[in-house]
Amino acid sequence: MKFQDFHLSKEITRALDGLGYASATEVQEKVMADALNKRDLIVKSQTGSGKTAAFGIPICEMVRWDENKPQALILTPTRELADQVKEDITNIGRFKRIKAAAVYGKHPFAYQKEELKQKCHVVVGTPGRVFDHIKRGTLAIEQIEYLVLDEADEMLRMGFIDQVEAIINQLPKQRTTMLFSATIPENIKKLCLKYMQNPKNIEIASTITLTDKIDHSLIVVEEQRKFALLRDMTIVENPDSCIIFCRTKDQVDQVTDQLEKLNYTCDKLHGGMLQEDRFAVMNEFKRGEFRYLVATDVAARGIDIDSITHVINYDIPLENESYVHRVGRTGRAGNRGKAILFVTPYEDKFLAEIESYIGFEIQRRNTPTQKSVDAAMDAFVEKLERRPELKQNKNVMVNKDILKLYFNGGKKKKLRAVDFVGTITSIPGITAEDIGIIKIQDAMTYVDILNGKGGLVMNKMKTKTVKGKLLKVHIAKK
Repeated sequence: MKFQDFHLSKEITRALDGLGYASATEVQEKVMADALNKRDLIVKSQTGSGKTAAFGIPICEMVRWDENKPQALILTPTRELADQVKEDITNIGRFKRIKAAAVYGKHPFAYQKEELKQKCHVVVGTPGRVFDHIKRGTLAIEQIEYLVLDEADEMLRMGFIDQVEAIINQLPKQRTTMLFSATIPENIKKLCLKYMQNPKNIEIASTITLTDKIDHSLIVVEEQRKFALLRDMTIVENPDSCIIFCRTKDQVDQVTDQLEKLNYTCDKLHGGMLQEDRFAVMNEFKRGEFRYLVATDVAARGIDIDSITHVINYDIPLENESYVHRVGRTGRAGNRGKAILFVTPYEDKFLAEIESYIGFEIQRRNTPTQKSVDAAMDAFVEKLERRPELKQNKNVMVNKDILKLYFNGGKKKKLRAVDFVGTITSIPGITAEDIGIIKIQDAMTYVDILNGKGGLVMNKMKTKTVKGKLLKVHIAKK
């Protein structure tokens, strides 16, 4: 199906065109019509299947722009995924001026409180921080009409299920609830029966994505030989972009240090890092500034990158679902990928459980020979020394005619969004459709100007007043 078959508004259609969304994926095709009809849904779908757009597009279509309080709440298990979903919602709702806020732990509560005070259509967050905001009265929930539980099985695994229930019990009873999960364990079924109204079950076959797009293999190796094997495998495979999964933070630090000593372009990601450092690493990896990311399972969720060619499981995951989520980072957007698993001789029990869970036997392969390593070395070194080609963010096209302007006045000068709209639309050739998201803070305001008219607005606003006040205006720093 094409997206025009869903009869979406011109603002949403324009954003989807800019994002390069042409045809709906299977999960989008099966979910969107029911979501637009406000039907409760239980969706079993693999990560990387396009499910964020499956619920994000209907939500952006259905929320009312003129309602200032949040109308949709999306719960995610990790901060990275919350930030990713917020970015996707913002891009899809760009021309409808949909404002989304992300709330999660280890990020200043006061900053989030101020953001939630402003006009906000969609809130995305982790259960703990969302519940905290509800308890303190800083997240208005009386207008919530849509609830999405994203990666529900992971929220269960991480012990969030009680907080999720506590949040649901606070929300308006009249709402549309959608649950997305790679697996539907018994606790999730009970949650659905308790809180959903006659939900429709939708299942997207997961083993198709696991085997059709990903080549799985494993090598049996002694623990002390793992790094030497990793070195040989990266030379022979010579990946363009690779995630190396380890079980612990200490292991991630150790492997990263060893790779850096060998001049690999690499970085690391784990839960012990500051949140801003985690986001910085993720963004650099997405742009392709380095080829190798060494990570714990925190990176198995919320990484939306189309071009990861290899996933290497340096340590076997102890939970079956983790294998699915790890390898799901590759083989995306129509590309083939490789998933390589290192298994020690004492881990056959975990391997047997994973193979039973995924429904097929992972192919055994031999350790690379010294001859094959030597033969591949020149090509490996050449790629290692070549600067990676930086990738363009998928939202570049949707944002290409948008200029974000900074004004040095906000709430303390009693300025409101309507004041900026009134002044800016008084400029000849500018209409309300040329104004995007307006974000008013205490001492400053940011306004998105659409349709390539940012330069014109900036020049005119140097001599125009907003509510009688002449404000400084310049292009906002990224």
